[in-house]
Parts: sequence; structure tokens; C-alpha cells
Amino acid sequence: MTSVGFVLDRLMPHLILAPIALPLVTAGLMLLLREERQRTKVAMNMASTLLGLVVAVLLLVQAQQPGGQASIGVYLPGNWPAPFGIVLAIDRLSAMMLVLTSTVALASVLFAVARWHRAGVHFHPLFQFQLMGLAGAFLTADLFNLFVFFEIMLAASYGLLLHGSGRPRVSAGLHYIAINLAASSLFLIGVSMLYGITGTLNMAHLAQSIANVAPADRGLLHSAAAILALAFLIKAAVWPINFWLVPAYSAATAPVGALFALMTKVGVYSVLRLWTLVFGAEAGESALFGSQWLIVGGMLTLVFGAAGMLASQRLSHLAGYAAILSSGTLLAAVGFGHTGLTAALLYYLPGSTMAISALFLVSDLVDRWRNDGANVAPHEHRDEAPFLAADLRPAQAINLDDQERALIGRVIPAATAFLGLAFMGCTLVIAGLPPLPGFVGKFAIVHALLNPLGLGASQGLHASAAGWTLIALLVGSGVMALLALTRVGIRHFWSAQGRSSPRLQVLEGMPIAMLLAACAALVWQAGAVMRYAQATADALHAPSVYVRAVMTTLPVPNPAAIPKTPDTGGPP
Repeated sequence: MTSVGFVLDRLMPHLILAPIALPLVTAGLMLLLREERQRTKVAMNMASTLLGLVVAVLLLVQAQQPGGQASIGVYLPGNWPAPFGIVLAIDRLSAMMLVLTSTVALASVLFAVARWHRAGVHFHPLFQFQLMGLAGAFLTADLFNLFVFFEIMLAASYGLLLHGSGRPRVSAGLHYIAINLAASSLFLIGVSMLYGITGTLNMAHLAQSIANVAPADRGLLHSAAAILALAFLIKAAVWPINFWLVPAYSAATAPVGALFALMTKVGVYSVLRLWTLVFGAEAGESALFGSQWLIVGGMLTLVFGAAGMLASQRLSHLAGYAAILSSGTLLAAVGFGHTGLTAALLYYLPGSTMAISALFLVSDLVDRWRNDGANVAPHEHRDEAPFLAADLRPAQAINLDDQERALIGRVIPAATAFLGLAFMGCTLVIAGLPPLPGFVGKFAIVHALLNPLGLGASQGLHASAAGWTLIALLVGSGVMALLALTRVGIRHFWSAQGRSSPRLQVLEGMPIAMLLAACAALVWQAGAVMRYAQATADALHAPSVYVRAVMTTLPVPNPAAIPKTPDTGGPP
């Protein structure tokens, strides 16, 4: 047994609670400190987030244990068996989401420490409460506690969105709060209806109960599921109920926007988890319920996101629409209910999320460099085009700068080169171009649509009309995203406006480089990551192992009730 395996055996299953308890304790301690103790709070926030990443990686290693039920960890916080008590469960999917959350969170907090954490009060406790809600949503195994963690996550996000104050943030925050309160109400209504029909809210127990629902109650069951799915789809930013996302995410400070890139993935995760668990092949008459709606809704969301990117001028708006485009791609792929397609989308999910987070951070640096802190650059108030003469003919000597000095051989400042390369990396991932993971993920999705049984084993099988439509939309949306990002890149990096070199701190460049390096690692280890994604997809579409692990976990006996070995009177 390796040293890591020995440590995991000693810590499990209590380690499952750590991603929730660690940010909760950290946030509570920071609330006891005065606001002037910023350095202490910074150290606590960074240490807690880094330790959370270590815990998430350990749980990921645990989830890869060979054997079906051995790879699923179950923790009973109240020591009551399912379905009566609170249950936390870790499997491959939740472990992957925890690692992704911790990676993005670490990049966000590093970026915030350089500047933005001083823009308002209680940033660090709210940040930790946000991580607590995200981790709880990925770990919980029952619907009521999923609602609780959703509310913790949303309550913290309200404060984080308003961090820095200002009219745009307050205006966008009001819309954001209103739509999420409506979604929470729908969540409660759907959960209440499901409980009234099945008598349980434990996800594993629900999976066992769905097939036995009386035919007379089947319509009510589907209505409850539709209401619950609508709450999740609002959080996943499905069209047409995603009007709130771009104004809110672009108004937030850059590190908050980067962290918010995870929020839509929580909605996608909830749909994927519950749909494969409750409405899988073993659900009887309810098997694959709502699949067509997921496909159509995902495709429309994908089109809306691509069109929004093409219509946007601001980098932060582009990042918001890119989050919508990513969410639409994932939802459409989920709706097909195909194991290979699920594996492909699981590979695509982390790369696209980290690229969008990095784009939010890059947008802040570029806007600050270009605008000198203003919301609108001074040159945008002028009517003339920088590359045209007064009579709208191309200007002469276009290869010279404003002082008529040759541009050839001019050294590019390091900070400018870094921003340009970082923007290029984000563009390649979001548009789905090689060699970064956006291309590999989209290629895997297309491959799964064209070869549903695998390469060489799908002769005679053809993609459906929906499959060909999704392929066309993936290609078309990639082209539109490339055009939008290229146009904005030319405007920000190639247009000569007499700007000085950008001032870039190490703590601002490091998180961007870290996120893009993680994207590159997904390509470098593409085989291992794809095998992990395939194993995760296989487990999701065969949920009996997950159900059995949750339902058969027994409470720990009371030590006082364990009979002691009788004293034989021998020597001690």
C-alpha cells in the first residue's frame, strides 16, 4: 500500500466532510476579526483555499480506487442511515467538480489579493461561504440539502456580486437576486411535489422509487420533475431564462466573475446527476424523461451564446456569453443520454470553465490598461476610425506608428506579450481550436455523435437529425466565437492608441497562467483524463453501484454499546 493510500484509508470517510467544514470554519473565524485585519484574512483565505484543493485532489485519488462500490465514499454526518439522515457521497463526478472548483477558487483569490479584495467589506468570509455552498452541492446525496447548499451559495454570491458597490453592480444585482429567488421557489415546489409522490428526498432512494410510482401519479411525477429541472436550468443559464447572466457577471469584479463561471456548471451538474440517477434506463415508463427538451434547450442556448458573443464589444460581456455557450453545449450533450457523449462533455467541461474564468481575469487587466480605470476608453468617444483617413480611404504608411517610426523590429513589452498570449489561449479553448482542450472536447463530442458504438463498431448506424444539428452548431458556434474574439483582440492589442505598457503584478499574472497551464495539462494528459471521464460516464449511466453504496452504508456503532472483552485476571 502506498503512503497516499494509507493516509486516505485513515482519513476516510471523514475527509468527505472537509470541503464543507473547512470553508465554514474559516469564514466563521474571519467574521470574528475586525475589517482592519486584512493581512490575516488574506492569509486565512489563501491557506484555506489551498488546503481545500489538496483535500479535493485526495478525494479524487480515492474516487479512482479499483472496484465499483469501493470508489464511492459515503459519510453519514448525523449517523443515521439513508434515507432517514443526511448523506454525503463522493464519486468520480463530484470529485472532479471539487478539484475544478478549488482550482478556479485558488486562481480567483490570488487575483483578488492583488487589488480587488479591498474594494468592499467581508470579501474573504463571503468567498469562503461561496466555496462551502459549491462543495456541499457537489457532495450532498439528498435534494433537501441540495437546496440548503444552493441557498448558502446564492446568499454568498449576492454579497460578492455587490462587492465594490457602484450603480451597475447594484442594478445587475437586483435582477440577479430576483431571478434566483424565483428559481429557489421553483426548487422548493418541485421538491415538495416529489416528496409527496415518493415519500423520500434521498437521491438513491428516489432512484429506487421512481419505477414503482403508480400510473395515476406518473403525470404528477413528471410535472414535479419539470418544475425542479426548470430551477436547475435557470442556474445553468438556459435560453430564454438567461437574460440575467451577462449583466450580472460582467458587472461583478473580475475575481468574482471568474468564480461565478462555476455557477452555471452547478446547474449542469445537478441536471446530469439527477437525470442519469432518477430517469435512467431503470426508471420504467419515466426513462429518459425530458431528453428532447434538454437537447432543444441546449441547442438554443448554444445559438444564443454564440450570437451574443458576435454582438458584444466588451471583453467581460464576451466572457459572459462564452459561459452561456459552454452551458448550452453541455446541456445539449446531456440530453442525448449516451455514455460516450457524456464522457466527451465531462472532458470538455473543466477546460471551458477554466478558460472562461481566465478570460474574466484577462478582461479586467486589459480594460485597466486600455482605459486608465475608466469604464469607456477615451478613443471610443471619437468618431474617426484609427486606420482610415478622413475620406474613408486606408491611411498611407500603415506600418508606421504615430511618430512615423517603423514598427518592424519593435520589442513588445513583457506584460503586453503576456496579456496577448493569455487572450490567445482563452480564444483557442473557447472557440474549440487545436491544440487546447476545447478542440479535443468538441472533437470527442462529434466522434460520439457519429460513432455511438465506438470507432469501427458503428457501421450501418447514422447520426440522427438532432445529432447532425448539434455537430453543425458546434462548428458554427466555434467560428462565431473565433470571429468575435479575434475582432476584439485586434481592437485591444493591434489598434495603436498611444498607450503605455500595462502594469501587471505577479499576483495578477500568476492565476491566469495557472488556469491556462491547467488547460494545457488536460491536453498533455488527454488519454488519462478521457479514461477518467469515460469511467465517470459509465458509472453515471449505471447508477446501481451508487444507489447500493448509499443505501447500504450503516451507522457507526456507539462505542459504549460495544461489548468489552471480559477481564481474565491475567497480567496487564
